[in-house]
Amino acid sequence: MSTKKKLAVAKALEKAGFVEEVKSKGGILNLSVTFSHKSPVMMDLRIVSKPGRRVYYKLSDIEAKRGPSIFLVSTPKGIVTTKEAKKIGSGGEIIAEIW
Repeated sequence: MSTKKKLAVAKALEKAGFVEEVKSKGGILNLSVTFSHKSPVMMDLRIVSKPGRRVYYKLSDIEAKRGPSIFLVSTPKGIVTTKEAKKIGSGGEIIAEIW
């Protein structure tokens, strides 16, 4: 994964509230995880799309998604969360599932 893509994923996590702060300096990415009541907000992260198996969802598949977890979706508008993908009306490659 390229550095730009890693930074875009980190910014999407920050926007979703899972990461408190994102710093990028000299090719090194530092993330501060958000805590609520002394426990991390992000409990687990599962990589969905892999080099040997890409997973793509249409907008209707993303809208049908229910439950406490969210997806990070790579759309033509950039890397966004499930909520933002519904808002812009676009599907794409599912990068990760977070809960």
